[in-house]
Amino acid sequence: MENLEKYLDEAKLDMYHFKAMFVSGMGFFTDAYDLFIIGIALSILAPLWKLTPSQIGVIGSTSLVSAFIGSFIFGRIADKLGRKKVYGVEAIIMTVGALLSAVSPNFVWMVFSRFLLGVGIGGDYPVSAVIMSEYSNKKDRGKLVGLVFSMQALGLIVGPLVALLLISLSLPLDLSWRLMLAFGSVPSMMVIYLRRKIPESPRYTAQVMGDVENAAKAIESFSGVQVKAKTVAKADKRKATLKDFFTNKTYMLTLFGTAGSWFMLDYAYYGNTISTSFIINSISPHMTLLSKIWSSFLIFSIFALPGYIFAILFMDKLGRKTIQLLGFLIMGITFLIIGLFPEIKQNFTLFLTLYGVSYFFTEFGPNTTTFVIPSELFPTEYRATGHGFSAGIAKVGAFLGVLLFPMIIHSFGTSGTFVFVSLFAFAGMVITLTLPESKGKSLEKISEEISLRSVKQSAN
Repeated sequence: MENLEKYLDEAKLDMYHFKAMFVSGMGFFTDAYDLFIIGIALSILAPLWKLTPSQIGVIGSTSLVSAFIGSFIFGRIADKLGRKKVYGVEAIIMTVGALLSAVSPNFVWMVFSRFLLGVGIGGDYPVSAVIMSEYSNKKDRGKLVGLVFSMQALGLIVGPLVALLLISLSLPLDLSWRLMLAFGSVPSMMVIYLRRKIPESPRYTAQVMGDVENAAKAIESFSGVQVKAKTVAKADKRKATLKDFFTNKTYMLTLFGTAGSWFMLDYAYYGNTISTSFIINSISPHMTLLSKIWSSFLIFSIFALPGYIFAILFMDKLGRKTIQLLGFLIMGITFLIIGLFPEIKQNFTLFLTLYGVSYFFTEFGPNTTTFVIPSELFPTEYRATGHGFSAGIAKVGAFLGVLLFPMIIHSFGTSGTFVFVSLFAFAGMVITLTLPESKGKSLEKISEEISLRSVKQSAN
C-alpha cells in the first residue's frame, strides 16, 4: 500500500486516468459543439429571421456571458460542497438549454435558451478541469488535463460535419438549423449518466473534508489500488472564504495571470471562431453556404486538430508557460500580417493558410494552456474557485469578442478587425510572463510554494 498523495502523484498512466479523462472530456465535446455550432446556425437563421448585425452578435454571445455566471457559481460550490455535488448538474442544464434553443420560435426565446445553455457550459469548465487535475499524476497532468480540453477539437469538427450532412439531405433550412442545435443535447445526456459514476476527488475528500479513509476507498474503487489512509493536514473550511481569497495578494497575482491571459485569448479566439462564416463571407461574398461550411471544416481539421495534438504531446516536456508564450506570439503576428496587408485577402488560399496557422498556434498554445494552468496553481480549497473565476472572466472576453466582432468587421472591415485582435494576442503574451511554471510539480508542492509566497508578502 502507498500513501494517498504519493500514489496519485507517482502512479503510472493507467486506464482509470483515461476513464476520468473521457468522462470529463465528453462534457467539453458538448461545450465546443454547442458554443460553435451557433455560428453556422446563424448563417442560416439570420436571413430567415432577418436579424440585424447587433441581434446576430447577441445570439452568438449570450451563452458566453452566462458561462461567466456558471463558472463563478459552480466553481465556488465545487470548493464548498465538493466536486461530485455539481458534477452532472451542469450537464442537465446544457441538455435543457440545447433543446430549448432548437425549438426557439423567436429572437427572445433563442436568447433565453442560449443564456441557460451557457450557465451549464460555464459550470463545466472548473469542475472538469479540477477533477482531472486532482486525479492525475504529476508527470502526465498537463497531458491528461489537456486531453480533456482537446475534446473541444472534436466538437469543432463534428459541428460542420453535422451541418454538411443536414444541408446535403436538402432538408428545409428552418428544420436544418434546429436539428443542428438539438444534436448538442445528445452527448450531454450521456455525460449526465457517466459523471454520476465518478467518485469524489480523493484530494478534496482528504485535504478539505479531512476524510482520508473515504479518500482511500475512492482511489481503490476507481483504480483498484489500495492506499494508506494516512492523516493529512485538513484545510480550514471556515477560513476558505471568498474574502480570504480576494485579500490574498499572491492568489490575486495568480488570478491576474490566469484570468487575464485567458481573457485576451478568448476575445480573439471566440470572436474569430464563431464568426468564421462571416469572415469568409467578407473575403469571398459569392461563396455558397456549403462552401463556407467546408472552409470552416478544413480550417478546424487541418490546422486546429494538429494543434491540440502537439499541445498534448509537448506540454509536459516544454512546459505550459513556454507553449502559451509561443502561441500568443504567433497568433499576434499572423493576425497583424492579415490586417496590415490587404492584398492577402484577395488570395483566398493564402488567407486560409495564414488564418489556419493562427488556429494551429492557438491550440498549440493558449487555448489549451489557459485551461490547464488554473487547475494547478491554486490550493485544493480554492482550486475550483480559482479556475471558475479564471474561466468566468475569460468568457467575458469571449462575450465581448463575439458581440462586437460582427459590428467591428461591418464598421472597419476585415483588415481593421484583425489588427485590433492582434493587440489582444500580444497583451496575452505579456500577462503570461507573470505566471509560474507548474510542469512536473505535485499539486501539493505548488500550493506550498504559493503559501510561502503569501507568508513572505504578509511579512513585508
